[in-house]
Amino acid sequence: MRMLLQGKFWVVVLIIIGVVGANLYYFLFYSSAGANLYSIEGLPYRILLDTDVDTDDLLGLLYLLKLNRSEFNVEAVTISANGWSDAGHAVNQIYDILYMMDRDDIAVGVGGNGGILEDGTILPNVGGYLPLIEQGYTTAGYCRYRQANPVGRGGRLDLDANFGIRKAFLPQGRRNYNPLWQPTAQQVMIDRISAGPITVLLIGTCTNFAIFLMSNPHLKKNIKHIYIMGGGVRTKNPTGNLFTDYTSNPYAESNMFGDPFAAYQVFHSGIPITLIPLDATNSIPISKNFFNTFEQSQNTYEAQYCFQSLKAARDASQLGDKFYTVINCPQHTGRFNFTTEFPYYKKVLYKPDFGSNKLGKPVVFDMDMSAGDFLTLFYLLKVPLEVINLKAIIVSPTGWANAATIDIIYDLLHMMGRDDIPVGLGDIFATNQSDAIFSSVGDCKYIKAIPHGSGGLIDSDTLYGLARDLPRSPRRYTQENSLKDGTPQKQPLALEVWKSVVKTLDPGSRINILTNGPLTNLAKIILSEKNTTSIYQDVYIVGGHISRGDWDKGNVFTIHSNEFAEFNMFLDPSAAKTVFDSNLNITLIPLGIQRRVGSLPRILEKLQETKRTPEAKFASRLLSMLYGLQQSHVLYRHVDKFSQEILGALVLAGDLKPTMQVKPVKVLAEGVESTDGQTMIDEKDGKLVKILEDVNYTAYYDLFANRLNDLKQSAVIGSFDEQRRLWSRQPK
Repeated sequence: MRMLLQGKFWVVVLIIIGVVGANLYYFLFYSSAGANLYSIEGLPYRILLDTDVDTDDLLGLLYLLKLNRSEFNVEAVTISANGWSDAGHAVNQIYDILYMMDRDDIAVGVGGNGGILEDGTILPNVGGYLPLIEQGYTTAGYCRYRQANPVGRGGRLDLDANFGIRKAFLPQGRRNYNPLWQPTAQQVMIDRISAGPITVLLIGTCTNFAIFLMSNPHLKKNIKHIYIMGGGVRTKNPTGNLFTDYTSNPYAESNMFGDPFAAYQVFHSGIPITLIPLDATNSIPISKNFFNTFEQSQNTYEAQYCFQSLKAARDASQLGDKFYTVINCPQHTGRFNFTTEFPYYKKVLYKPDFGSNKLGKPVVFDMDMSAGDFLTLFYLLKVPLEVINLKAIIVSPTGWANAATIDIIYDLLHMMGRDDIPVGLGDIFATNQSDAIFSSVGDCKYIKAIPHGSGGLIDSDTLYGLARDLPRSPRRYTQENSLKDGTPQKQPLALEVWKSVVKTLDPGSRINILTNGPLTNLAKIILSEKNTTSIYQDVYIVGGHISRGDWDKGNVFTIHSNEFAEFNMFLDPSAAKTVFDSNLNITLIPLGIQRRVGSLPRILEKLQETKRTPEAKFASRLLSMLYGLQQSHVLYRHVDKFSQEILGALVLAGDLKPTMQVKPVKVLAEGVESTDGQTMIDEKDGKLVKILEDVNYTAYYDLFANRLNDLKQSAVIGSFDEQRRLWSRQPK
């Protein structure tokens, strides 16, 4: 069911300050519960915090870290992965906050790959990515309740990036998400609660803790008290905050609504509970004078981070003088932020000087930020400028990564000295999946096929744990509208970037497009610019599967009813149909030919023969990671598909001598899950497209390795460690 709003709004302001920052303040300083939250017999009060890393949760965490450790000792943070932020971005933000606050001793848990069987058996390490009622055997599933949370601006995108503040402000420590090594939420809960009496603070959905209680009833005795932030209970008037569904559900609060069955389990656990509902926090509004005073007096790094976050969220209605006083006190203060950690930090943008060089054919790369897309981007940047002029990148967040992962693109471009290339963010939802009234929310009919856990979104959002090894770019996703030091401070949209590229084309030039993900962006461009086919040269589509028989299956492994679709077509079948119904000159690189060049061992062997350049070394590490994971765990059996995605770039660059056939192709998009996205030869209704039938496989591996090892157009800054060294010593 889609979430509806009553009335029409120009702007929807996300009211997010009022669950934790205020609630901690409320129960620590105003309520009788706060009076009881002190050490017993001189021992500190052990605290486990379960959070969905919303902006208010960050304030709550920083507030707790400022308290006297002899009385309040935060021992663990677990991440609620089905709330307001996405697991990969959330866990790394928590690591960086703890690093800033010199608290790398605090355990952090997120995710897990366990499931719940049909008979109710709970397997170890259920990740909490899905509400209890939707949790099956895997981490892929439907967004029954989470669809009420906006996905793009004003929602998960802004919270994953903390409105762009996170990357600009927080220092980057040594801890980060690492596939299969990252402690799970359940592991951390079991470890900390087994150690003795503990207080639990639940400030997101109750999913993680409900799973813990159902799986470990023998450990309930160690939980002395539960503090739950959420709900609205004390008035007959509507007290909820589901602003995307306020008409049909005006009483629910988002933490309770996010997993009501989990909340039921916790409330009926028999453990003492203190609930801090919305109607309590709404009773302590802030004055304008407080906000102005806070703005003028930010004496600690944590105070600066809190204020910038509050300002970006555009609401600070439920914090008081106690919060301001504590967050500014010099005790237990942050050591530095990202720039002050390094005595010789300098913001630099790297842009090439083309001079009088004649540039090659203009290319726009449309990517969904899978691991294979980043390998493809490396290759495109290594092709001589006289052959390919990469004009822009447009991003489709309807595929293998969440929208905030766009920051990895900026970092890779910075590494390669191409801060001149614009990056546009495409639509958050597949075609016709967003709500008709409030477009920031919508259905997950197709994206539900992507796992949230291992081998899925958490790995893509962190580039399998390697993203933070890339050098840090000054460019990043942000909501701001201003210019700072010449760096654009507002994230452009894909359509805006496309129109800018069209305006800068030389007379007679045409754009070549390479798509490596769902065709959402390309379909929108086609529909927005009718009768302008003269600006397109060739469109290379990596995707689709033309089955040769019942034995020749597709790769949408999480939708068992759809045996013959390929992911890029399935994730937005309506967009694919729009593209294939157009007059574009299409070259299709289907799944069958991709599979023939998808040998991870062979491509690794070629890369590792020399590894002379930083980009070759990074690509080798990424491919080695994929191969090692594929060999060690069944959840990664599909990751060789990402090495196959490079093929389109080699065909576009003219580096291969491919064999093509022209055939009439049709994509099914009828709203039927078992057939949507299937690609077939249709002599009657199909569109004639060129289909890649054969390539020189040996040449494929050699070409990729040789390009990345070429010293020309190589990285200008190799890694974050190299930046760290440069910024730590005085320039010569």
